[in-house]
Amino acid sequence: MKIIKIILIVISLVILAFFMTGLVVKETNYTAQVSIEKPISEVFNTFTKIDSVKNWIPEVKSVKTINKNPGITGSVYRLVVLNQGQEITMTEKIMAYVANEKVTLFYDAENMLKKDDYLFSEENGITTIILHASCQSESFIMACVFPYFKGTFKAQDQSYLNNFKIFLESK
Repeated sequence: MKIIKIILIVISLVILAFFMTGLVVKETNYTAQVSIEKPISEVFNTFTKIDSVKNWIPEVKSVKTINKNPGITGSVYRLVVLNQGQEITMTEKIMAYVANEKVTLFYDAENMLKKDDYLFSEENGITTIILHASCQSESFIMACVFPYFKGTFKAQDQSYLNNFKIFLESK
């Protein structure tokens, strides 16, 4: 009987820690970066062409323009992404756009709200893209889970940046 009490206490503590994560950690943040042997103008122009995103993010099935603003900031797109055999529809909004310097994207993908802040810099003909990403959830349970998947999110975004590098340098 004593072993059962100990097991129940341990399980209760694990569950409590899991739910406390959602109360304490409101946002999951990480950084990724890549350097590309191309001029900044070519890297930035290719990166910001919404139609070419399928070339380095293989999960993107389709992209549809919802609202395209002349100044680019505020433009909204609908993306359909294939994730583990399931289609997920998300919106992408351009929050900030400074040519050859910065682009900030906001994604609303069901229970995930994500902000990607891409910074571009060039030195000696090599362009570096630095991504500062933050993820939040509208759902409390998902907010509890996100911190435990930070490494997965970072690895996925790093692979997308690496795919972009391969795509651009092979041109």
